[in-house]
Amino acid sequence: MRLTIARKIALAVIAIVVLCVGTMAWVTTSNLQRGFIAYLNEMQAQDLGQLRDLVQARHRREGDFDWLRRRPRALRELLDQMNPRIQAAPEPRRPRHPDDQFGRGAAPPDGAGGQRPEPTGERGPDRGGQGGGRERGPPPHPPGARDPMGFAPRVSIADADGLPVIGPREFPAGVSLPIVVDGKTVGRIGLSPLRQAAGVDSGASGFLRKQLNDILWLAALLGVGAILLSIWLARHLLRPIASLRTVTARLARGEFDARAPLVSRGELAELAVHINEMAQALQQSEQRRRKMLADIAHELRTPLTVVRGELEALLDGIRATDTGALESLHEQVLRVNQLVDDLHQLTLADAGELRYDWQRLDLGALALPLLVRYRTRAQAAGLELRWTLANDVMLRGDSGRLSQILVNLLENSVRYTSEGGAIAVTLTKLDGVAELLVEDSAPGVPDGVHERLFERLYRVDSARARTTPAGGGSGLGLAICKALLDAHGGGIAASASPLGGLRMLVRIPLDPNY
Repeated sequence: MRLTIARKIALAVIAIVVLCVGTMAWVTTSNLQRGFIAYLNEMQAQDLGQLRDLVQARHRREGDFDWLRRRPRALRELLDQMNPRIQAAPEPRRPRHPDDQFGRGAAPPDGAGGQRPEPTGERGPDRGGQGGGRERGPPPHPPGARDPMGFAPRVSIADADGLPVIGPREFPAGVSLPIVVDGKTVGRIGLSPLRQAAGVDSGASGFLRKQLNDILWLAALLGVGAILLSIWLARHLLRPIASLRTVTARLARGEFDARAPLVSRGELAELAVHINEMAQALQQSEQRRRKMLADIAHELRTPLTVVRGELEALLDGIRATDTGALESLHEQVLRVNQLVDDLHQLTLADAGELRYDWQRLDLGALALPLLVRYRTRAQAAGLELRWTLANDVMLRGDSGRLSQILVNLLENSVRYTSEGGAIAVTLTKLDGVAELLVEDSAPGVPDGVHERLFERLYRVDSARARTTPAGGGSGLGLAICKALLDAHGGGIAASASPLGGLRMLVRIPLDPNY
């Protein structure tokens, strides 16, 4: 059987609940037994006080402990006179053994067949007026009828000299009371405490057993209820996971329009939201990928179609094979080559495999030769190129990649700015960041499309069109600039220029050690 999350949670909850309920039942029963034994010992301590009073009265009458020494029957007679706080229900009478009317150690009467002779001793006729040296009295109760707690076997009495009168030679460590007669301590009486309630034949022990059984039954019922509730709760809590699993399976198959329903709250709801966001991002990425493939196919088809047409014209003799035809073919090949190079750079940048030669450099000193070179080209296009560069703009970067960024920006401005316009370049330092601003004059781009200028193969040809020998750029220059600036920890943003055209702001962190 496969252990699913629901089963694991159910088993974990069941184990915890069973452990808790079992521990509670064990602690409760243990405490109940200890408390019950302590209660019985407290009650019997009060019973011991009654027995002490009876022993004192009999000692006062007899004058010593000879009436009790080694005579358990005399102790039972005293116990019969007590009113114990805990008594057992009456038991049915059973046939007596001949020795039952005499205590353990008491002698049977003479003449009884096989009876033992009366033990001899110093004690003569009973001081109470009964002769024969035998104690005669009412027959005792059946064992256990008036002594449900096993009181008699645990009683110890010692005389004033510490000699045992009845009970074990070692005086018990439980409750101990002095026996005082006429103001004189003549001995001590003690009671060994109960250790456990097992075997106690009384209504109290029955009460204890009933309570323990009730606790065990309650623990069992709680355990069964916890098992059923754990199974239901695990299934209920993990039901949303089934829908999430279905959605993720559809996403794995490429169905990026799949969305997870928000059927709960909390962590699973947050997980469903994140899955939906991931699905939306994958869908948008897939749409961009398809659009980029279509755009690349279109970009490649245009020059290839021109090359094919030129070659067919040359083969058919429609066009003469001269320098102009070869230059046209070369121009289209260069255009295809530039597109492939740009795509290759973007692919390397996305994969993190584009190499950089990091070094400490002055951005102003790097930009100045490029601006001087492009001034000639701008003048040839009827444009004015001016610049203002701050000194000591030190940063860490790749000089070749940074030069490529500036060339792309200047190339766009020269290519798309109308004749008679201007291009302004400004380099400043502000709050630990180098800011390179490239602005040009009309035409500009429509509002709301500035952010899309950095999308791959996106061009606003209708707004910024210019007839050029190359027939326009590939639409990848600004995307390449953004990827290179991301690698340098910087960024680029487009907005409307006060000159009437486009404003490009490049921000690159300065070298903090400078």
